[in-house]
Amino acid sequence: MTIQPSTHASRRDDVSTTRAGARISFIGARSFLLEAPGAFDLPSQRLIWAVTGLVAAWDEVAEVIPGMTNLLTILKETPEDPRLLVERLERAWLEARSVDLKGKVIEIPVVYGGEYATDLAALCDHSGLNDREVVRRHHEVAYRVFALGSAPGFGYLHGLNPSIYMPRKTVPSLRMERGCVTIGGMQTGVAMLTGPNGWNSIGHADLQMFDPTSSTPALMAPGDVVRFLPERIEL
Repeated sequence: MTIQPSTHASRRDDVSTTRAGARISFIGARSFLLEAPGAFDLPSQRLIWAVTGLVAAWDEVAEVIPGMTNLLTILKETPEDPRLLVERLERAWLEARSVDLKGKVIEIPVVYGGEYATDLAALCDHSGLNDREVVRRHHEVAYRVFALGSAPGFGYLHGLNPSIYMPRKTVPSLRMERGCVTIGGMQTGVAMLTGPNGWNSIGHADLQMFDPTSSTPALMAPGDVVRFLPERIEL
């Protein structure tokens, strides 16, 4: 990841004395999960990106994996005293200066509605909006890629209009097609694989999002800006 000082971070983000402590959990013998306190928002994610850059430089660290307002640190060896690593992560969180990632703009053509929009009607019922208004509120926003995960190349996108938040399904769809444009809670994304999926599909994007033969397999990266362009609306 390319990390540069943020030009958007607030002064408050840079003052460690005003920052609540992070929650740190053990994930096996060599892994530690740091979870940001507070809201699921861009300021919290900028701090996660900042801590990622700090921790990645530690000699004992094998890998760091930034997630949605959390960070998984994997060590090369099992530490003799895990408490020392926990304390070091806590200091990194409190002392980190908020950063922004220099990302690219990705435009994704979408066919809204049609055969792949299997959950659009349910989302309309949940939101109280008609289908055209749901589509408009989805594509009029510029989203930020917070993290990659779940499936190769899948980007967790932040910025969804709160009026079209939709809980994930209690019973997942058994077969959702790759490329479905989905909403899960307060996030949106594009399905990377065909198979079971608990998010809610409102359309389809016929764009290759992951190419294992490429030197950069994933189209998205943390910090990128994503815009969905309505190629066609079938309602």
